[in-house]
Amino acid sequence: MLVMMLWQAWEQDYGPKPAVATTVAPEGAKPAEDLPLSADASANAPAATQTPVNVPVSQAAAAKTIKITTDVLALEIDVQGATVTNLDLLSYPIEKANTVVDSLRQLVGFTINKPNSTPVRLFTSDEEKTFVAQSGLIAGTGLAAAPNHYTVFIGERDSYSLQAGQDSLTVPLTWTDNNGLVITKQFTFKRGSYEIVLNQKVSNNTGKPWSGRQYSQLLKAPDTNSGGNMLTGGMRAYDGGVIYTEKNKYQKISFDDMQDETLDVTTQGGWTAMIQHYFASAWIPPKDQENHFYTKVLKDGRYVIGTYSPTINVAANGSAEFVSSLFAGPKVQPMMEKIATGLELTVDYSVLTFIGKPIYSLLNFIHNVVGNWGVAIIGVTFCIKLLFFPLSQASFRSMAKMRKIQPRLKELQERFADDRPRFNTEMMALYKKEKVNPLGGCLPILIQIPVFMALYWVLSETIEFRQAPFLLWIQDLSIQDPFFILPVIMGISMKIQQGLNPAPIDPLQAKVMKMFPIVFTVFFLFFPAGLVLYWVINNTLSIIQQTYITKQIEKAG
Repeated sequence: MLVMMLWQAWEQDYGPKPAVATTVAPEGAKPAEDLPLSADASANAPAATQTPVNVPVSQAAAAKTIKITTDVLALEIDVQGATVTNLDLLSYPIEKANTVVDSLRQLVGFTINKPNSTPVRLFTSDEEKTFVAQSGLIAGTGLAAAPNHYTVFIGERDSYSLQAGQDSLTVPLTWTDNNGLVITKQFTFKRGSYEIVLNQKVSNNTGKPWSGRQYSQLLKAPDTNSGGNMLTGGMRAYDGGVIYTEKNKYQKISFDDMQDETLDVTTQGGWTAMIQHYFASAWIPPKDQENHFYTKVLKDGRYVIGTYSPTINVAANGSAEFVSSLFAGPKVQPMMEKIATGLELTVDYSVLTFIGKPIYSLLNFIHNVVGNWGVAIIGVTFCIKLLFFPLSQASFRSMAKMRKIQPRLKELQERFADDRPRFNTEMMALYKKEKVNPLGGCLPILIQIPVFMALYWVLSETIEFRQAPFLLWIQDLSIQDPFFILPVIMGISMKIQQGLNPAPIDPLQAKVMKMFPIVFTVFFLFFPAGLVLYWVINNTLSIIQQTYITKQIEKAG
């Protein structure tokens, strides 16, 4: 099984990649497979019933991009389809310089590699990593064609920039057909916001009624680079589609799910998204309208998830407007909660979300007071320890009593070495007489396991911990300790705590238990520094509490 799993992981990360087709549809091309159905087509009709507004090769070759810069975003809008691409998150560099670690490494003669301060690129036109946000209109059958994401628009300028003192920025693009149908796409950007509002205005100057609907979709090639979506500690972060519906709330729609079954869901409001570690992209249609969600698997190995609106009828010489929002940015929960219902759930704490959310809220509250995420982790550790104090108290008392009767258990073991049933009977009688529960120390540990796992996901998935400094050499709480100092301290604290507990009667068990601090130290070498910090503080508090209780029991005689 291990060999098979390794082979599958190798093929996914390093196997041959499918060829990616270009997005330009030459004149006379067949209908595009990545378009949704026509406005009045049946739900079960094949996608091939749709025909893109083809772009002549000469016109497509002349297509260009419009560059846009705000205080938090730098992106391009391809005039072919007004597609959002090459979007950089200016406040989130790929790597962060660690001056303390670099200085120490330099002292011992190591070469210092300059960190990659390039901003994280969320959308990209790179053929192997294609990830773009597309939108367009689909006209009713027999009506004048409407522009889709293959159509070339006309922009007023080549570049736009949000100036100092300017709160919003509007970028318009237009398309006109020979019959007088005019479509204006307008993108609106706001200062400090990762939400892009898209208005598609239809001006029907054809002299005949027109009907159609808006679609908005994300097209992505799966990320086959394991380094791009691996959590510290070796667990793979989810990279794929998600939707939010009125009925079923938050649902993951993985690339495998898209292969197995085409998504076909209608809901009031909701949204569709592609998420990855720390960042998310989502199309958010109006919450007061009925929206249809769909997925498509393209022949070139790329995937589409999107939404289309109900059909809108536009009278002759009339106009109408379609509205939707595109979120493209970091998964900061307080910010996402304001944009759309349930969008903050893209911060995936797995099945332990019900524990992870309160932990995150507590961390966020403490951080707002102290201004340091490492100190916030220490504060949460104290709170969790206080919450479990009664259980810990009972556990440590049980272990102290077990430690006290350990010589008598050893005596019983020697006396009945050849009579195992008698030894068990006498041992249980001793437990009953001294009112000792040998399993009393297990319950607090079992209860803390889900809390520990939830905290692991909080520290690994929450973007606020990405490149967040603590002090001295710990300049990023979301990755492993660069010098492995915290894991070693954790191992030492675990060994000290183990010395306060009663040793197992069985010599083999005792030897196994002695190996635990070493084994756990090795595991923790690769865990996020923030998680190791939590465990070090937790162990330290446990040692203080257990030492005090043990002394009290011993004094009691």
